[in-house]
Amino acid sequence: MALYQSSIQSLPLLARGKVRDNYALGDDKLLIVTTDRLSAFDVVMNEPIPAKGKVLNQMANFWFDYLQDVVPNHLTGIAPESVVTPAEVEQVKGRAVVAKRLQPIMVEAVVRGYLIGSGWKDYRATGAVCGIALPAGLQMADKLPQPIFTPAAKAAVGEHDENISFADMEQRIGKELAAKIRDISLALYSKAADYAATRGIIIADTKFEFGLDAQGTLHLMDEVLTADSSRFWPADSYRPGISPPSYDKQFVRDYLESVSHWNKTAPPPRLPIEVIEKTASKYREALFRLTGHPLQG
Repeated sequence: MALYQSSIQSLPLLARGKVRDNYALGDDKLLIVTTDRLSAFDVVMNEPIPAKGKVLNQMANFWFDYLQDVVPNHLTGIAPESVVTPAEVEQVKGRAVVAKRLQPIMVEAVVRGYLIGSGWKDYRATGAVCGIALPAGLQMADKLPQPIFTPAAKAAVGEHDENISFADMEQRIGKELAAKIRDISLALYSKAADYAATRGIIIADTKFEFGLDAQGTLHLMDEVLTADSSRFWPADSYRPGISPPSYDKQFVRDYLESVSHWNKTAPPPRLPIEVIEKTASKYREALFRLTGHPLQG
């Protein structure tokens, strides 16, 4: 059973993102339903990945709990099953949270610990990543001397986020808040990466999203350290110089790169059943390896 799109009628729909459907719960809370949609290259695929939303939800909740001493998060602890009608419970079971309604900060906080993806392309062209100079002679997938913070401006659904400089981030949201987000993001990444290493997983990079409550307190929100927002590599097969196998949606990206006629805009090509099944398996394996718990529900 897969949920491509939720259809909660008992609450007002606020927005549908690439993966999450957000509903208003009064003026100060949200019901966030994580669907089984998958996006790649900022295009939402037409086929769902069964149980992917439940995996992401369980993984994010694990990390929100593990990292709560670093920064407050958006979770309220209210059971999502308690805010919908009995007929709608199956749509939220295991894949939804009731969250504080925050003022989102329209900058994604990206932390990179390894040289891969757009960072690798940037380095090959300029010797730097998002303007941050790096030592010469690094290989693809090399571990960076220390993690770097490379913010991005959030784009509308279907458009690409834009890498920006830290100075640009300061201009957009203010120097004090920019510095706070940078420092917290690096601390979150460091704590998570140290834990993941004990589970045989390398967190190559990730992105965090933040919001402010009515009192101006910074909160971690949306999702955190999931296979959608991060690159997870198995440590036992990692070596520099190649693109390592991963537990994220890289498997889908690799398939899409092989579709010569697709120009990475909607509509996307159809995903073969074997790609869907392999991707679903990768997500479940990532959850188990990271948390030690299989998918619940």
